[in-house]
Amino acid sequence: MLNTGKLAGRVIFITGASRGIGKEIALKAARDGAKIVVAAKTAEPHPTLPGTNYTAAKEIEAAGGQALPCLVDVRDESAVQGAVQEVVRQFGGIDVVVNNASAISLTGTLETSMKKYDLMHSINTRGTYLVSKCCVPYLKKGKNPHILNISPPLNLNPRWFRDHVAYTMAKYGMSMCVLGMSEELRPDGIAVNALWPRTAIITAAMKMLGGSDVDVQCRKPEIMADAAYVMLTRDSRNYTGQFAIDDEVLRDVGVTDMDQYAVDPNATLMPDFFLDAALEDNVKEAFIKQGGQLKFDEGKEKAPEPAAADGGEIAKLFTHIEGFLSEEIVQSTGAVYQFEVTGKEAGQWFLDLKNGSGSCGRGEATAGADATFKMSSDDFLKMFGGKLKPAAAFMTGKMKLSGDMGKAMKLEKMMGKLKSKL
Repeated sequence: MLNTGKLAGRVIFITGASRGIGKEIALKAARDGAKIVVAAKTAEPHPTLPGTNYTAAKEIEAAGGQALPCLVDVRDESAVQGAVQEVVRQFGGIDVVVNNASAISLTGTLETSMKKYDLMHSINTRGTYLVSKCCVPYLKKGKNPHILNISPPLNLNPRWFRDHVAYTMAKYGMSMCVLGMSEELRPDGIAVNALWPRTAIITAAMKMLGGSDVDVQCRKPEIMADAAYVMLTRDSRNYTGQFAIDDEVLRDVGVTDMDQYAVDPNATLMPDFFLDAALEDNVKEAFIKQGGQLKFDEGKEKAPEPAAADGGEIAKLFTHIEGFLSEEIVQSTGAVYQFEVTGKEAGQWFLDLKNGSGSCGRGEATAGADATFKMSSDDFLKMFGGKLKPAAAFMTGKMKLSGDMGKAMKLEKMMGKLKSKL
């Protein structure tokens, strides 16, 4: 989507702008000649994550904008206040705030340490509130002022809480800032909106969650940047309190070619969280309204399927797996997996890719599991057969996952090796 020049000279304060979606939004605005504040805390190169405040600033300036790198931890009130004052001294004010900085841990209640809980809530909810609060006095004097939070529509479907309630609460905190501040700041002409992707976006964080091969199931961050650009160039007095989805924003302005944003236009895209419409029909969960209350409709309980008379397909699968285990696979994976399977082949299975030359079989892993998967036998077989990717199974609710997410996603690479041998 072409730039229009409408953000020329505007001062845009973007948290987490050293990489990923935040940086792409910065580069898009820079092509108009905007003044970009890179508010992030990466001063030195990270061993696994690309980009720093200063490398992002160079890219912004090369794209045609002005850049002010500010070392900011959004959890630190004095650091945020100091950065805002520095921006005002350098650029004279603030016109736009993009609350992009975020932390994620897709873990259940027992697996979420209070350190991780505090991190997510301090960055996502508190950081968004703090940055907005500190910038509002200057936004009131700004040109077409906007606050844009990278957060989802508020959705009380329990599906989005059950597997990672702490993360959901933290992201919804950002969205509740939109809900409240849009009304609070409406008289001041300050727009407060949220933007969320329909599909997974390929970023360093997504690669950490989904593994190195997850990119083909994702769209590029440019789709979020283009959508943000459309939103930030709209009249702030007439466009506020919106919970927008990236491709819907673009279709509204005539962009119909979404393939341009796909890493692989021929691949099946992985849906992002919090959007019911993204769930496949056979796992879709919806609300029904009864007596003025929202009630979760789980449908009629299905009778359990009978167990297979013989060893079953899963037993055959594990026999195949056992045949190609090796020290090389163990060294490249370094994890123990536990599978709790329901349905016609219900039971427990383990896969030890951490000790010796590897082992697998029925029952519990004696070495202790790094990650535990819970799913139906049908989906289990689809996953190991290459018809259902682990990341997609998790995102659509077909698989529950607890334990070490990074090690869990290494399983997908191992399954690719398995498929080539079956």
